[in-house]
Amino acid sequence: MKELIILGSTGSIGIQSLEVAEKNGFRVTGLTAGSNINLLESQARKFKPLSVAVADTNKAKELKIKLKDTDIKVYSGTDGVCEVAVGRGDTLISAIVGIAGLKPTLCAIKAGKTIALANKETMVTAGEIVNNLAKENGVKILPVDSEHSAIFQSLEASDRKLLKKIILTASGGPFFGKTQKDLENVTVKQALNHPNWSMGAKITIDSATLMNKGLEVIEAVHLFGVKPDDIEVLIHRQSILHSAVEFCDGAVIAQLGTPDMKLPIQYALTYPERTFSYGGLSLSDIGTLTFQKPDTDTFKSLPTCIDAIKKGGIYPAAVNGANEQSVKLFLEGKIKFLDIAEFNARVLSDIKNVKNFTVEDIFNTDKLARELVNGYYLKGKRYLSLPLLIVYGRI
Repeated sequence: MKELIILGSTGSIGIQSLEVAEKNGFRVTGLTAGSNINLLESQARKFKPLSVAVADTNKAKELKIKLKDTDIKVYSGTDGVCEVAVGRGDTLISAIVGIAGLKPTLCAIKAGKTIALANKETMVTAGEIVNNLAKENGVKILPVDSEHSAIFQSLEASDRKLLKKIILTASGGPFFGKTQKDLENVTVKQALNHPNWSMGAKITIDSATLMNKGLEVIEAVHLFGVKPDDIEVLIHRQSILHSAVEFCDGAVIAQLGTPDMKLPIQYALTYPERTFSYGGLSLSDIGTLTFQKPDTDTFKSLPTCIDAIKKGGIYPAAVNGANEQSVKLFLEGKIKFLDIAEFNARVLSDIKNVKNFTVEDIFNTDKLARELVNGYYLKGKRYLSLPLLIVYGRI
């Protein structure tokens, strides 16, 4: 019986992963959450894992009391999440949102776990490090993102050496066809109204800005060993063709399916086998599939991400950190929607690159990027911490 550890089990991907696990009869041995201990308690009582962890240390204390009538071990903080990540289980689903998923995923790779990767920030910020570590430990990294799963499945059709181009599709989010002027005063509620997918708040905002697609370009570079110029982004409003690949002879192989994340989750967990269906696809009912080039003049975060991965080094981590903080400020109503892309681009120009970086460099850059964004918000760079600026040669 396959044994699963699910990091971020109370989020959208985590919840759906538990549904897939239950349907396939997999055993769940570890669960983690950021702070939602009520849902985590319910999950723990149903699936009876060996251990759980809560990133919020105070909430972890509360959960320990709630679960005192069970044998489930309760850990806390980042170290606690890592403890669960290296515990009993052969496959780890990395579904924590943001850079918070990096450390526990690296720990799981060192422990030899197969990684079902839904946390794109792991590859975005540390792709080279992750790939080298996975190779050293003989670990498979199987993509869970619908687009990267589609690419992975399509590549099964032929030798990867014959790959010419990746076609990465995007829904276009709720603001497809809008101009910058149209987007000057959009609300958080409007930005969270995704036309096709049900996702967490941060990822939904990223979809609205096309930042999510930019991060996926960076992720695809590392997952599939291609150059940024070998990836074409297309807007596909129906979210039926999840992505495709073009081989050297001009043949295009694509994966199509309904917009349901349980499909790529299940494929990552059962690969190379296929199992239960979550509903068929009727192309006659859909009728028409459309494809258009993205409007990079309006949605500037996409070209910012492409610029970051072309320059390489620490820049993808910088842009990711800037975006996480910018989205946080937007969700709190402190900045406008268009400020997100502007702040992301400004961080890319304000941070000095580091080519041969370490994991510590990644987290230092992430911290600096967030401080820069806060500085832009406060309209003055006196907010920035002196030590970080000295480390990165800004003064």
